[in-house]
Amino acid sequence: MSTGAAVVAIGATGADERVEPTAVDGADDDASDRADEAAKNDRDDADESVGARAEREPVAEAKTGTEVDAAESGADAGTKTATEGATDETPEVERELPEAGEDRERAFTRSRTPELPQDADISVLDPEVKQELRGLPKGLAEIVGRHLAAAGMLVDSEPELALEHARYARSKAARVAVVREAAGLTAYHAGEWSEALSELRAARRMSHGAGHVAVMADCERALGRPERAIELAREAQGSPLSAEEAVELRIVAAGARRDMGQLEAAVVALQGDDLDAKRRDPWSARLFYAYADNLEAAGRTEEAVRWFLNAAQADDDNETDAAERAFDLSPQD
Repeated sequence: MSTGAAVVAIGATGADERVEPTAVDGADDDASDRADEAAKNDRDDADESVGARAEREPVAEAKTGTEVDAAESGADAGTKTATEGATDETPEVERELPEAGEDRERAFTRSRTPELPQDADISVLDPEVKQELRGLPKGLAEIVGRHLAAAGMLVDSEPELALEHARYARSKAARVAVVREAAGLTAYHAGEWSEALSELRAARRMSHGAGHVAVMADCERALGRPERAIELAREAQGSPLSAEEAVELRIVAAGARRDMGQLEAAVVALQGDDLDAKRRDPWSARLFYAYADNLEAAGRTEEAVRWFLNAAQADDDNETDAAERAFDLSPQD
């Protein structure tokens, strides 16, 4: 499963600020009464304004849920967190105050339940994903599984729509590690770097595993923090990574070095026993291509051409433009 989901959140653009009028010391009783009456009228007007706004901009109602006191965050509005026992007909969503500057319409749009494709069936999920979903009530597991399946089907062709499904699944089962993992991966494919990083960190804490550290490091690069990407790579050196993820992490770390202007260090970061033109591992084409790309950046053109050609020969699925890159760099008669 290479998909993900994130929070479905709705709410106001911010809490209304209210100033309660206070009586002035030394004022007569009439003045005090008038001040109290004015304060009451102000509160009534504010309540009517909020009520009218709620009628104009309805949001999805949760069938069951608990009101959470938001006083600690300094907001007047509360948040309602959906329980994980909702039905698909009356979807529950997590409600939270949007970040400063977030548009109300965008937040409301994210609350809608995305329409499921007909062939989005839980049976297409990986066995380990289905196993984790068994910890949910049967009906809820079916709902979450179908939205994760939809996210997986759409992630390559329509990543933004895939993310809607992934976010909805996350809103239903935020305490399931595989759902948070799927959330992060789908957000990554949709270019939502901060969201992807947050979700993958959560999944990592829940599962106590190495997580998708290469994806997390690439998110740090995309957010303009290459030094954090390198730090993640260092921390993962003692982790039980698969051979493929270890290679991906080397590629990301090399890119981070390059981002920092360390061109020769980027080349060295990719060197290893598997950087062998005769090797045909599933990741060989990507590794050879990344090595060639960094050689070119370092001004080592002849070596770059040779490794682009090696990448083209290893790329049975034509996933790279290695042959074209080699041709462009070669001397033309």
